[in-house]
Amino acid sequence: MINYKLSDGARILFVGINPHFGSYRRGVPFSNNKMFWYLLSRAGLIDEKMETLRDDNELRRFYDERFMQKYNLNIINIVDTPTRQAVNLDEEEIRKGVRRLNEVIIKYHPKVVCFVGKVTFRTYTGEKKVHYGWQKNIMSSKVFVMHFPVRGSAKTRINELKQIQRFTA
Repeated sequence: MINYKLSDGARILFVGINPHFGSYRRGVPFSNNKMFWYLLSRAGLIDEKMETLRDDNELRRFYDERFMQKYNLNIINIVDTPTRQAVNLDEEEIRKGVRRLNEVIIKYHPKVVCFVGKVTFRTYTGEKKVHYGWQKNIMSSKVFVMHFPVRGSAKTRINELKQIQRFTA
């Protein structure tokens, strides 16, 4: 099970759709394919050694002890149930997850809510047509939809993360 790191006024709240089985088992979001963590590092949002991000135990220690505390970054998934594909998610779980996410945004006031992938934002909004980049605010939080970390050019994702970082600096 993943213990989400949430704090008041976070620079960025990253939102995933749901965990992969490997990430769920490790208790660290996006740890099944660590590309998300490498991108955060390469974009300058975190300053951690690659060895820390590659090693499951070190990544867990970093996530538990420094991710929120040192970098003021947060992560949550819309749904907590692990699946191999998002299409396998239950509609009721999604509705509950969207309500919970709205409560988190209202309670914690992140500067930016960054949806990791169009599918995640579509799941949240119910809209079919979604574009990457800045969206309409949710409450007082700016909203950004980034490309999913494991498909396509890393440079695109790094540039997106740098764009968000400039806003939160």
